[in-house]
Amino acid sequence: MKVLIIPEDFRKDQYILKPIIEAMFKHLEKRNTRIKVCQDPLLGGIDQARNRKRIKEIIFRYQGMVDLFLLIIDRDGISERKSGLNALETYASKILPPGKLFFAENAWQEVEVWVLAGHDLPTEWIWQEVRNEVNPKEVYYLPFIKERGLIEELYEGRKTLAFEAAKKYNRIRQLCPEDVAALENRIKNVFGT
Repeated sequence: MKVLIIPEDFRKDQYILKPIIEAMFKHLEKRNTRIKVCQDPLLGGIDQARNRKRIKEIIFRYQGMVDLFLLIIDRDGISERKSGLNALETYASKILPPGKLFFAENAWQEVEVWVLAGHDLPTEWIWQEVRNEVNPKEVYYLPFIKERGLIEELYEGRKTLAFEAAKKYNRIRQLCPEDVAALENRIKNVFGT
């Protein structure tokens, strides 16, 4: 199977999404899955990632090479974002060739939370507060990378921390049931284990 991850902006998100999605497929015993991050075209943010014209462009460009398109964006505290993604899935299903799928998921609240879920966090942090924080990147992720000495690392520690977090994928899926586990279950329901 060939999977294309479509982030709202690949420049940093790819370093989080690729290792965690690879770990998800490994967990589903789909070890021969080839996973690629969409870098062309560059979606420059949430508005472009939810734009039907841009999604159509990506689908038409990659439909011959991809079995499953995964659009993954940040929720950013907007509870209605998922309903918009559901509408985008419906749209995509009408233009996809037979046998191809398009799933859209919003990270609760940002993909950086998925990374934090795979790490031992400071004891004074309460996980539900991390999950519910509308700006977890600023409130939790940045202090965490400073504590780990990764603030100066390329991509602000995302590559290092996501690689480490992916090794604890079971923990991520347990701590992120509304997004990671939900996406995993959707994939499992279609492709089995």
